[in-house]
Amino acid sequence: MQVLVGPATRGIGLPQDSNLLQPFTQGAQPRTLHSNAKMAFMTPRLFDLSSTWHLPATPEQVWEVIADIDMSWPNWWPRCSFAGPLVRTKAVSNSQEDILKATTAHLNFKASLGYALTISIHPTDVVAPQEIDFDAGGHLNGTGRVVLTPEKQGVATRMDIEWRVHPTQRWMNLLTPIAAPVFTAAHALMMKQGEKGLVKALANEARTAAS
Repeated sequence: MQVLVGPATRGIGLPQDSNLLQPFTQGAQPRTLHSNAKMAFMTPRLFDLSSTWHLPATPEQVWEVIADIDMSWPNWWPRCSFAGPLVRTKAVSNSQEDILKATTAHLNFKASLGYALTISIHPTDVVAPQEIDFDAGGHLNGTGRVVLTPEKQGVATRMDIEWRVHPTQRWMNLLTPIAAPVFTAAHALMMKQGEKGLVKALANEARTAAS
C-alpha cells in the first residue's frame, strides 16, 4: 500500500515543504508497508531460553555424565544424535577442562514438530563440577551455559541451562514473527526429554556402581 500525496492531503496538518513529503515530491520510491514487513520478517530474532532440571544425584555424579570428554549427550538425550565426528584441536593440557575446550561436537536435535536442527557445541569455559559455557553454531548461532547447584543437602542437583541464540535458517527467520511461541514450546519439550533421559542415565550409573 502506497501513501498518495496530492490535494486531498492539504488541510490535514502536513506543511507542503515538510520533509515527510520529499520522497514523493522529488520522485523517490516510497517505502511501502510490504517492504517494512519483509525487513521485519528477515531480521534474526534473539531467543533467550532457559530451563531448569532437578536431578537425583550429586553435582559430581551429574558432571561425570554431562561433561565427559567425548560429549556423549546422544547416549542419554532422546532425539539427539551426532551429526558428524568430534572435532578436537590440540589441548593445552590433559585435564578434562582443557580437553573439553579443545573439542567441538556437531549434534542433531529432532523437534517434536518434525524439523531437525544441527548445532555445533564448543565449550569455551569449564569449571568442574559447576559450570560449562559454550558457543553454539550451525542452525542456531549464539552462546549457552550449564550451571550445577547442589540441592537437598548435596544429594541432589539443580541444573540450569541457558541458550541465547539466533536462528540462521531462512525458513525459521521467516516464520519466527508468527511462530516464535511454537518454536519456544518445541524447545521446552526437547529440554524436558533431555531431563528425563539424564535422570534415567543417572539411575543406570547408580545401579552399576552398586552392583
